[in-house]
Amino acid sequence: MSEKEEMSEEFEANPVDSLINMPLATIDIKDDVGITDVPQRNSKRSKENECIKSDQIKKRKRKLKDYQPNYFLSIPVTNREITGGIKILQKAIVQQDKRLAKAMVGDGSFHITLLVMQLLNEDEVNIGIGALLELKPFIEEILQGRHLTLPFQGIDTFGNQVGFVKLAEGDHMYPLLEIAETAKRTFQEKGILAGESISFKPHLTFMKLSKARMLRKNGVKKIDPELYEKFINHRFGEEMLRRIDLCSMLKKKRSDGYYHCECSIVVESEKKRAMPLLGIYLKECKSASSQDFCTPVFIAILCTIAKI
Repeated sequence: MSEKEEMSEEFEANPVDSLINMPLATIDIKDDVGITDVPQRNSKRSKENECIKSDQIKKRKRKLKDYQPNYFLSIPVTNREITGGIKILQKAIVQQDKRLAKAMVGDGSFHITLLVMQLLNEDEVNIGIGALLELKPFIEEILQGRHLTLPFQGIDTFGNQVGFVKLAEGDHMYPLLEIAETAKRTFQEKGILAGESISFKPHLTFMKLSKARMLRKNGVKKIDPELYEKFINHRFGEEMLRRIDLCSMLKKKRSDGYYHCECSIVVESEKKRAMPLLGIYLKECKSASSQDFCTPVFIAILCTIAKI
């Protein structure tokens, strides 16, 4: 199985298949392409305008049909209490069925997916970087200087194919959902296809059958709930929202197991505001820092904005 196929399973669905059943793919989308209804004085002009509308709608539908997410916004989960608990869970499952060892997610990859998107070239990646940087003040406005703590408790699956640790219910869900919706809006306003087919359900994946292609051939077609029965209500710990990364699903992972990262913003409390944008020079995300890190290309973006 290719890395692209493996990563697409991470996000629970084939975007093309799910778009077929989406309201967005079938409703009148003329507002999205800037088309409005106006009275027509003759049938010839009316037919011409109808053809234009039809062509634009078809182009929009084709664009959505070709939508294959290859980047995502990640909230990294690094709390050792959480990652240690997941390792114990994974070990307990593998002890019951050694075939599942290759289905386990490495501890360096643990994260919450905030948003998925399609970035087809370097220019679009740069636009994505700019969108993430613009997102930061909106997040700080939502949080109002307060920390956002995310508690993890219990186990669930997506169709018995992807096992994940659940994010516990509570007041923290409201700002997190608002951040996810704001991120989606910010990226879409930049013309980026983002969040088109997958609704936001915060979770922490620890295993997925798609990682091991031979499992199905060996008779393992689903995750047996009995394998994680003892952890069904287990409290894994709390993660504080400190950083959001723009990561690639397809590029080679870093040496620590985390995804290739194009840009990172640090979410800080009122007492620790971000450093000036002039400090944004480093090429790779850093695991812990007091400033945002993005590719040097952002300097060019700043210059372009200044000229405008």
